[in-house]
Amino acid sequence: MADLPVLISRPGERAGPLAAAIEARGLPVERLEIMHLEPLPETPAVRTAWLDIDHFHKVVVVSPFAAECLAAALDHYWPQLPVGIDYYAVGASTAAILHRRLGVRVHVPSPVAGEDTSEALLRLASLQALETRRVLLVAGEGGRALLADTLAARGARVTRLAVYHRRLLDPSRSMQARLAEGNYRALVVSSGEILEHLARWCSDAALNQPLIVSSARLATLAGRLGFRFPVVASGATPAALAVAVARSSAPEEADVDHDDLEKG
Repeated sequence: MADLPVLISRPGERAGPLAAAIEARGLPVERLEIMHLEPLPETPAVRTAWLDIDHFHKVVVVSPFAAECLAAALDHYWPQLPVGIDYYAVGASTAAILHRRLGVRVHVPSPVAGEDTSEALLRLASLQALETRRVLLVAGEGGRALLADTLAARGARVTRLAVYHRRLLDPSRSMQARLAEGNYRALVVSSGEILEHLARWCSDAALNQPLIVSSARLATLAGRLGFRFPVVASGATPAALAVAVARSSAPEEADVDHDDLEKG
């Protein structure tokens, strides 16, 4: 057991900080490389939204990669950012990219253990009464409609921009073997789309291994897919997921200062 790896499914550059947080606890990590994120070609409608971004009251960004795409577009079209826009992010990682790349103040929900980040964002007081407000939602292609539908129901005029595509990949042969044999310490997943995709390769042995998820919603989905031991982390940050991995492996080693969770 000591040399079995923790499998992580987070795509792209964001896998690095998660791997580092888990490895800092003395646990080996292997990446599944199960999803590739690709920017979408800019359509006339998307270009118009970038040029008219000063017409929006609020900009809501749903993922770190969406934040990178937004920042690249604004760097291109707006050498000086327009004022008077309120920026929102679903989590700390997305907010950090917006602040670093654009220098803007970002509204981000306070993490609540087991709560989905979209639901947490929608609890913010400034997103309750939105009559006549124009809201730009920057996201990936597809995905959940919760944010757009709820904001529209609250009176907002919502424009949803899909700026990137998620391409699911088959696990490598070695990873397919690990999933078939349950030959790993824990599996870390923070996306419902990835969880449903991975379940195709998970044998009964894998379904009995610890599954680390970032919200109660994902834990419910995991149960429907047959996973028997979902562990809900306090959030989707690397630090929060690493704490949950440690808790699933050795509960006595999972104590952590709450300040550490904010650094993810």
